[in-house]
Amino acid sequence: MNTLFDKIWDAHIVQMVEDGPTQLYIDRLYCHEVTSPQAFDSLRDKKIGVFRPDHVIAMPDHNTPSDQQEVINDPIGKNQVDTLARNCKEFGIKHFAMGTKDNGIIHVVGPEKALSLPGMTIVCGDSHTSTHGAVGALAMGIGTSEVAEVLASQCILQAKPKSMRITIEGQLNPGVTAKDVALYIMAQMTTAGATGYVVEYAGSTIRNMSMEGRLTLSNLSIEMGSRAGIIAPDDITFEYLKGREYAPKGEEWDKYVAQWRLLKSDDDAIFDKEITYHAEDIKPRITFGTNPGAGIAIDECIPTLDGLSESEQKQLLAQLDYMQFQPGEKLEGHPVDYVFLGACTNGRIEDFRAFASVVKGKKKAENVVAWLVPGSWLVRQQIVDEGIDKILEEAGFELRLPSCSACLAMNPDKVPAGKLAISTSNRNFVGRQGPGARTVLASPLTVAASAISGVITDPRKA
Repeated sequence: MNTLFDKIWDAHIVQMVEDGPTQLYIDRLYCHEVTSPQAFDSLRDKKIGVFRPDHVIAMPDHNTPSDQQEVINDPIGKNQVDTLARNCKEFGIKHFAMGTKDNGIIHVVGPEKALSLPGMTIVCGDSHTSTHGAVGALAMGIGTSEVAEVLASQCILQAKPKSMRITIEGQLNPGVTAKDVALYIMAQMTTAGATGYVVEYAGSTIRNMSMEGRLTLSNLSIEMGSRAGIIAPDDITFEYLKGREYAPKGEEWDKYVAQWRLLKSDDDAIFDKEITYHAEDIKPRITFGTNPGAGIAIDECIPTLDGLSESEQKQLLAQLDYMQFQPGEKLEGHPVDYVFLGACTNGRIEDFRAFASVVKGKKKAENVVAWLVPGSWLVRQQIVDEGIDKILEEAGFELRLPSCSACLAMNPDKVPAGKLAISTSNRNFVGRQGPGARTVLASPLTVAASAISGVITDPRKA
């Protein structure tokens, strides 16, 4: 009667604290430059080292420029990146430095190098650690003090979340991607609908989804408040991981796969909450507000005030005032200023293939500034090897260097105040892409179609 979440959680219990949290063993800690400095300082203050440095991987990504990677001109960003490098050297931690072939966005690099494997417990001082749940791992974002906890002990104190299963059945319609599925679920459940839960995604739609799609879906689990998102590993998972740099090899691989096949919820597993959606109900999506759950199908109109309570009206009007939209307005055809393809949500090779499939043989709209940023150097090399870079160049696009880029305003790729960006990233909060910047979230297909037309465009019409 155990869920997949139960099985991984129980296998990692070190001890139970009476009337308190569980001490959980952690298989992999990822560190980036933003949330780790204080954690390392905490170790120095206590005069202790890193307990298991071989279980820790670090790389800069948030502050990394995407136009060049010789220098970081922002002194705060440079200090964070330099401090991470010093901390890794001092404490003996593997460091994938900026500009090296191993670098990229930490949530892209982990799965693509098979550093993230089924059955693992994985943590990082970053909310989108939920991404790694796509390989069948329990992956959670944690705070800085908890990062220090794991560095010192390879364990963490955690209260066990509740369990939720979201089942999606059926075949996705043309033009609909995993990003649209995630935006649809958030609109149905709101950004707080899964608070306190670990969500397992199940159903035929998920089983037929590529690993890149599953990574996108798991990445966005945090945006509906969940503690983690997880997908049972299967042949698609194993095919994705096999032969990658840190994957088990030879007989070891076969042994691990046999164990990983047991990582699934029992047929009679009981979840605290069950929800079912149907793939045929999902269309290409776009957001209109200032949270990822404020979204509509691309051919729908922004909600009106009709039937809303006074507080709901105020909330909607506040979002639309910032976004410079109107109740009842249709966003399809609305001019865009910037397009962004990338982030740990949609910076993988499948996303660039999708984008290229739309723009091939066409030309970028002159009014649009485009940032196309791979999630890792490996993705960038795949783009070149497959000739996608030539398709993009002929269409008027520039392929940039791996970085978190315009997902958040912590590097040079900032959208100017008042400008509207259509973005494949994960958050559209006020100022997320730059002070005063306005963001609508969409899939790589929708972003590509909009980059060609210069206005928000339904990819089914591109």
